[in-house]
Amino acid sequence: MAEMDTSSSGGHKKGPGVKKGKKLSTRVDLTPMVDLGFLLITFFMYTTTMAKPKTMEINMPYKDENIPPDKQSKVKESTAMTILLSKDHRVYYYEGIGSDPTNPPQLQVTYFKNKDGIRDAIIKKKQKVEEMQRQGLLTATDKATFLIKPDDNSTYDDLVNILDEMSINDVKVYAIVDITPVDKEFITKTEQANGIQ
Repeated sequence: MAEMDTSSSGGHKKGPGVKKGKKLSTRVDLTPMVDLGFLLITFFMYTTTMAKPKTMEINMPYKDENIPPDKQSKVKESTAMTILLSKDHRVYYYEGIGSDPTNPPQLQVTYFKNKDGIRDAIIKKKQKVEEMQRQGLLTATDKATFLIKPDDNSTYDDLVNILDEMSINDVKVYAIVDITPVDKEFITKTEQANGIQ
């Protein structure tokens, strides 16, 4: 009796009539994907609106040195609020324009924050002026006026932020004014009184 050869793998002997299976290629041709990619890029370039740079337009008033003082527009103390931009993003503000040296204004300090920040002070001032208009103490032409005075040690970001607040709160009348030595003295005294360095 002939013995069976079991040395091949799986215990089966390959006969002469069994053909080996042909391996199929697993390579994927990605050449068309390049065309598709360029088509998609072209499509999005034509259909997407490019972001336009946003700029803030500030209409600065024309200053004529020849206008006599009696012809210049005056700001009422009752409608005005002065905002002083200082170091470390501190914002000082007071009612009026601080024109009476014998009666210095009461400075308040705040920051650019969501609660109890300068925005709340601006809103309160606008509401106060509107209430005075309803009571007949002010005319309809009297608007809440904000004088913005950046100190030498304030930052450009703070100036942009306060202008944003004017826009957000729909303030009609505001001006950027040079800070005076009196205002700087107000800041210094307030910082000393509160132990601020």
